[in-house]
Amino acid sequence: MEHSAYGASLAGGTFDLESFVKKPQTILRFLSWLFSIVVFATITAEGYINSTRGDETKCMFNGNDGACSYAVGIGVISFLACCLFLILDAYFPKLSNANERKYIVVADLGFSGVWTILWFICFCYLANQWANTTVTIVVADAARATIAFSFFSTVTWGLLFYFAYGRYRQGVDDFSQDYRDPAGDHTTPYPPAQFGSGPTGYQQSPFSQGQTQPGEYQPPPY
Repeated sequence: MEHSAYGASLAGGTFDLESFVKKPQTILRFLSWLFSIVVFATITAEGYINSTRGDETKCMFNGNDGACSYAVGIGVISFLACCLFLILDAYFPKLSNANERKYIVVADLGFSGVWTILWFICFCYLANQWANTTVTIVVADAARATIAFSFFSTVTWGLLFYFAYGRYRQGVDDFSQDYRDPAGDHTTPYPPAQFGSGPTGYQQSPFSQGQTQPGEYQPPPY
């Protein structure tokens, strides 16, 4: 019987492209990867407009360069993280060490949770700055697309966090089923004690039949 850990067999399996592509986590990572490209590529290409002076550019979100820089930074890191975790997901079934799998699952769980929060902050930040933008500009579609895909990224990373948590819980359950604490196992009989707690009676020596009492004569056998 093969033992499993964190949703895969501990024996170490082979990479199956078809099943890998159909996994919900793979689809969500690809969508998160695509959404991050839309966010930082849109801001990089169309997110900065010329100011009234004409000699410098300003962020399309109320002229707040911090909003554009925040969205670009979150998008780039999200893009790189999706690439990394896609590689780890493909290599995951080949790992036969449960501890190595645990490190990957915990990293996925923590990163997905943090990036869900950061994408939600990005969505709220950009939406607020765009609502306060008073200057009519020609990049309104780009701004709305950036806000929309920031929200979509929040959803996909939240779902990735949910699946990572489920895989972590599955690993914990697999470990608790495979491991049994000897102190709580009442089915295993206790081994007999080698030494008693006290004298329980006199046992006759096995050589008592061959011993003679003093003063008695036993003729030697011929």
